[in-house]
Amino acid sequence: MRIALFAAAAVSLMVQAAPATAAPAPIKLWRLDCGTIAANDLNAFSDAKAYTGKRKDLVGSCYLIKHGDAYLLWDAGLPAAMKGKPLDLKIMMDATLTKTVAEQLAELGLKPENINFLGISHYHFDHIGQAADFPGATLLIGKGDFDAVKAGAPGVNPALLAPWVKGTSKADPVSGDRDVFGDGSVTMIDAPGHTPGHHALLVRLKHGTYLLTGDAAHFQENYDSNGVPAYNSSRPDTLTSLDHIKKLAKDRKATVIIQHEAADVAKLPVFPKAAD
Repeated sequence: MRIALFAAAAVSLMVQAAPATAAPAPIKLWRLDCGTIAANDLNAFSDAKAYTGKRKDLVGSCYLIKHGDAYLLWDAGLPAAMKGKPLDLKIMMDATLTKTVAEQLAELGLKPENINFLGISHYHFDHIGQAADFPGATLLIGKGDFDAVKAGAPGVNPALLAPWVKGTSKADPVSGDRDVFGDGSVTMIDAPGHTPGHHALLVRLKHGTYLLTGDAAHFQENYDSNGVPAYNSSRPDTLTSLDHIKKLAKDRKATVIIQHEAADVAKLPVFPKAAD
């Protein structure tokens, strides 16, 4: 009898001492309008010149993710100075912006200082254009890209990331994959090739998983045919990354969102509504 009482008491103490399992933080995902890009010569996205005589309007997309009380902004769009700029359809490529990121955040009652993390898929100007509006955020960027930015490599404008290049804001260069919040809900996926440190983003919500491709591909036909822009940093890495992204999407049953594909805008709720 006494043994049984001791055993019961021990079990009770173990239950009391065991840490409670934390409930998963609620996640929300918004798509922000980060511009329009007129690709007037679509061969810019094919080193095989597969699109001779074709043009296409692409979208600029940024994404806001709320994880518990923390906010991650994925990509920072075209420079705010391009707001209201008329598109020139006679040059190879041009771009314009309707609303800034900060203006759209304000519609959600947020200010730039509410952004905890600024995740960047890669260093091209249409993805870092408004980054400097968020100097209080920790910059998450592929190490290969951050090294290129600091070195002033061709095709890079370090001024757009000045707070982090100068060291006045915190940068956290990412090598390989990165579980941003430590619970598997938001993961930067190493996908080099477009640039040396290019990343995609896997977002696992309660009602579905989304894979934001960065610029691993720029539009659906490009994605389906494994098209490679001539200006990519590595053709072999691009093809390997595309294969990895496609397999990951299949394995995770993820909805693929090609960030420049206009048709993919409808895969997420219309702002200011969010996916959860």
